Amino acid sequence: MVRILQIDTSPRYEQSHSRMLAQEFMEKWSDRHPKTTIIHRDLGLNPVPYIDATWVKAKFTPPDQYTPDLADALQLSDELIDEFLTADRYVLSVPMYNFSIPAVLKSYIDHIVRPRRTFAVDAGGFKGLVTDKKMLIFTARGSDFSPGSAFAPFDFQEPFLRTVFNFIGITDIQFINANALNSNRRDQSLTEIRTAIQDFAFCW
Repeated sequence: MVRILQIDTSPRYEQSHSRMLAQEFMEKWSDRHPKTTIIHRDLGLNPVPYIDATWVKAKFTPPDQYTPDLADALQLSDELIDEFLTADRYVLSVPMYNFSIPAVLKSYIDHIVRPRRTFAVDAGGFKGLVTDKKMLIFTARGSDFSPGSAFAPFDFQEPFLRTVFNFIGITDIQFINANALNSNRRDQSLTEIRTAIQDFAFCW
């Protein structure tokens, strides 16, 4: 049985292309793989708080030295990481905001990228601890950020997400990018994405 953690990040709900595309994939995947367990975290509806000074201090404190305040500061982070680690696969829906990702997703990432939990540091350097997982990321972009386009150099969304999840050990990451949604290429782009959804729902 496969466990998928679905993470939505747009606050636009019914008007969100990234949500819509991810949900279409999940429905098609579930039809073909009915024994899948789906865990849904909606950061657009329930954003996690930003980290603060106490959280940062707790992050770098050995667990056997936690004070009650430090343990409390990491409680939500521990819950998010526990949930994250129970999944075999991840499906993210991510609109592009200002060439990058929504703040709610960055806050979530700050909570789950933690030493001793999702990465380790030893004499050889950094080592990701989240291994043997797969990730599928649906993005929605108003302009065309595809390779070779005029806006391609300004795409800090896909490189960041690939880098940070690679860092914690997830190397099997696929992107389905809906580009040029605010142009006359919108319908063509969505048609291409839906073809990719069919393919991934069959074999991912």
